[in-house]
Amino acid sequence: MVSTIPNSNSLIESQLRPEIRKMQPLLVEWRRHLHQRPELGFKEHLTAKFIAQKLQEWGIEHQTGIANTGIVATINSNKPGRVLAIRADLDALPIQELNDVPYRSIHNGVMHACGHDGHTAIALGTAHYLATHPENFSGIVKIIFQPAEEGPGGSKPMIEAGVLKNPDVDAIIGLHLWNNLPLGTLGVRSGALMAASERFNCTILGKGGHGAMPHQTIDSIVVAAQVINALQTIVSRNISPIDSAVVTIGQLNAGRAFNVIANTARMAGTVRYFNLDYQNYFSKQMEQIISGICASYGANYELNYQPLYPPLINNPKVTDIVRSVAELIVETPAGVIPECQTMGAEDMSFFLQEVPGCYFFLGSANSEKGLAYPHHHPRFDFDETALGIGVEMFIRCTEKFSIQE
Repeated sequence: MVSTIPNSNSLIESQLRPEIRKMQPLLVEWRRHLHQRPELGFKEHLTAKFIAQKLQEWGIEHQTGIANTGIVATINSNKPGRVLAIRADLDALPIQELNDVPYRSIHNGVMHACGHDGHTAIALGTAHYLATHPENFSGIVKIIFQPAEEGPGGSKPMIEAGVLKNPDVDAIIGLHLWNNLPLGTLGVRSGALMAASERFNCTILGKGGHGAMPHQTIDSIVVAAQVINALQTIVSRNISPIDSAVVTIGQLNAGRAFNVIANTARMAGTVRYFNLDYQNYFSKQMEQIISGICASYGANYELNYQPLYPPLINNPKVTDIVRSVAELIVETPAGVIPECQTMGAEDMSFFLQEVPGCYFFLGSANSEKGLAYPHHHPRFDFDETALGIGVEMFIRCTEKFSIQE
């Protein structure tokens, strides 16, 4: 991994084409406009309006109102070729921003704490460049502005609305600004990059009573404790040590008084894994474990298990294109980091189930500027130099994709 962060100005001067260098102030302006006006999933009306106004101003064909607030821009080179899609997400998070910056969120309790404002600005910059330089590529580029990545997931309804059709998309790429990597690096990995995300809610139904008379009760808290411990054996004793998986209990609620045995105990958690073979596996194992423990104590239970996003799997051929471009932009292979997997999840995975593609990480942290807080933190921010690098990545990937079979 690159341990030192290049000077922002030198990075822009040395790596980006002149047109994108000139665009950098606009990218920052667009990103900060969006950052001040964050919106939650499927409520990105101001964001969608801003995007549509820009696309209309530039004369770019686009369709609005897809999956409520989604937009697809279509840029035709008027030369025969394949169709490449580029995806950016729009939504923010229910977090109160703590940054003291001029572009701080003006929407109370809502914040762009994951970089989606930057993703949208990068996609807009890419659209503008491609529309004004159609001679640099062949075929068609669809730019997909997707709502609700943070939940409940906007990619699936956009796919169902036909965004990958008419014309049919041959490949798709996307990026995530990534504060887990320093500015000047790119995380590019073939195969599984991000994990599946599944959630569950379980209520243990016991029999309450006096804390001094446990023999008259079925203690839901004791049962829940046994369940929590046993659920950890799904990974430690059923999943191959070569595979990565996580079962996390994030919530546990039971009881209201110190001397009362709780009638019910409620828990909720998440499951993460990379291997597609484990789809449907965890829910069955969890049902067996909870059922068996409850039966042994005479308790009942209610389990609600929800698969959310599948693992995000990058296509090797498309990833090779992205990697080759990344190595040019960051100059040395040391700046391209293949071991960048995360147990975080992304609904870009649904797009990648439909067409081959690559999702990659764009290093955006700069600890020297205090821009290294993690994603979903109320002080999250990133080095905006990464915006121009993101546009350059998308443009070069488009150009290389259009000349390869």
